[in-house]
Amino acid sequence: MPNTEPIIGATPEPSVEPPFVPRPVAAVARKVEDQSGWVDSLQSLLTTVVIAVFVITFAVQAFQIPSESMENTLLIGDYLLVDKLRYGGGNIWDSVIPYHQIRRGDIVVFHYPVNPVQHFVKRVIGVPGDHVRLINRQVWINGLPTKEAYVRHSLPGHDIYRDDFPRVDYIAPGEESYWFKQLKEVVKNGELIVPPGQYFVMGDNRDESLDSRYWGFVPRANIIGSPLLIYWSIRSADNDVPGAGTPSDRFFRFVYALTHIFQITRWDRTFRLVN
Repeated sequence: MPNTEPIIGATPEPSVEPPFVPRPVAAVARKVEDQSGWVDSLQSLLTTVVIAVFVITFAVQAFQIPSESMENTLLIGDYLLVDKLRYGGGNIWDSVIPYHQIRRGDIVVFHYPVNPVQHFVKRVIGVPGDHVRLINRQVWINGLPTKEAYVRHSLPGHDIYRDDFPRVDYIAPGEESYWFKQLKEVVKNGELIVPPGQYFVMGDNRDESLDSRYWGFVPRANIIGSPLLIYWSIRSADNDVPGAGTPSDRFFRFVYALTHIFQITRWDRTFRLVN
């Protein structure tokens, strides 16, 4: 019987490696396609994000109407898309895109001059150089009465400051003290003269609007844009919300709105153009 034990000191036989088997061409191609698809998806996502950031920063912005000052043109609960490119903004795009001039009757969104963190929406009544006055609620521009079909008066009483403007003989309730001092400088012969680069604005709901009558002009730099579209509108549901007025009021409002979204939506105002 032959000896099968290994011989000490003998050189072992070299191991035999398995022969190289190339990967199928189809499998390699599939892997490349998978990688390419992943890269394309990432590029598409990044492109979408960049476009969205550009649109939000430069083109449009969403706002909500919180007060009744623009009724019935804009209602509490209207959600707006604001066109930020309409008037330009003093940037590089001003030389590329043909912007509109701000005109009387335009609705504008702007940084509130008293507190620029807040955004207000009002209608332009006077542009630079205009002579503005109100006589018994009637707006006069440059000596002529204006036609304002959009105006609403919600209070029956007459206010000698609100409805007969400007008045420089006393400080009216709600009037800013600095504006009382400035009024004396811009009122001539009973008319307010709008300075260069400034705009006089008022709400359509004249009796319930804190506007230029009480705090002064809007600088051109404060104007963001013009409302373009009401993309959604919801009615107030305060009387329907259980638990309203309690410490958990916001939670109950949210839950109610979420579960009654179709009932509280004003469908006749949704996707309505603002003019």
